[in-house]
Amino acid sequence: MGTLVGHVAPGFGFFIIGLWHLFNHIKLHALHPQKYTSSPWFPTSKIKYLELYLIMFGSSMSISMELFIGPERHQPLGPDGTIPSNHLHNFEHSNISLTFLVYALFSILVDKLDPPARYGLTNLLGAAAFGQQLLLFHLHSTDHMGVEGQYHWLLQIAIFVSLVTTLLAINHPNSFLNSFVRSVSILIQGVWLMAMGFMLWTPTLIPKGCFMNLEEGHQVVRCHGEETLERAKSLVNIQFSWYVVGVIIFSVTIYLVMVRFYSEKVEYQSLSKTVMHDEDDVEAQKKANRDSVEQRKSFLQIGVPYAAMDIER
Repeated sequence: MGTLVGHVAPGFGFFIIGLWHLFNHIKLHALHPQKYTSSPWFPTSKIKYLELYLIMFGSSMSISMELFIGPERHQPLGPDGTIPSNHLHNFEHSNISLTFLVYALFSILVDKLDPPARYGLTNLLGAAAFGQQLLLFHLHSTDHMGVEGQYHWLLQIAIFVSLVTTLLAINHPNSFLNSFVRSVSILIQGVWLMAMGFMLWTPTLIPKGCFMNLEEGHQVVRCHGEETLERAKSLVNIQFSWYVVGVIIFSVTIYLVMVRFYSEKVEYQSLSKTVMHDEDDVEAQKKANRDSVEQRKSFLQIGVPYAAMDIER
């Protein structure tokens, strides 16, 4: 994960999942505002478990890259069978991916078996994945004092929000705002991971007074002096604030546009049903009138012979 691709690829995955959840939660709430119930994952029309399959595929690829493809010897262990210091972060990143792989796999099994606690158990699996992610980033073996460490500290905020909102969903399945915040936090995770990849491993984007230094087999951003380091960290904080504001503007705009679109659609469907109901009432009234006229005609026709008999008498 300690490369540009190693951050951009998983970041793009989080971005897509967050956007997919945001779109579906807004659509579901706009169509059924009174009966809204959140969902930890969303099926597609053609492939029901596509979202979970993609998580499993991405997690498997990440584990392979960290433990087998990325290392120089194409395996994470040293000659003596122990884990070298420069491969500790590979195991940490692969454990995060492993937890998300377990979440996706067991979410499919839980859905197929359909136990009584399906909804709560699926959310608990998701919370475990976010909890593992938060723990390993908080106790990361890489330097917490440098520029990369500052990016990781800010990433933990988004992960913590994802964890809390996933746990809250267990007891508050009808809360749209909780689902909305959860989707936005996943979206921010994706955006921030992609930003980390470009900002930390693109030499022209490194803060002034800092440089890339090869340490334990991977490039690390270092700065000349304490003042330069503090300036670089402040720039990271400002950058994070801009991304948060941008994601919030984007998410709320999407909400307003989609609610307007689907609300008009619901109103049109309701109006169509009302018109059809009115037409049915009119047809029923016409039929009743015709039946009434026919009954009167039949009564008159029956009454004519009796009238003739009375005259003869």
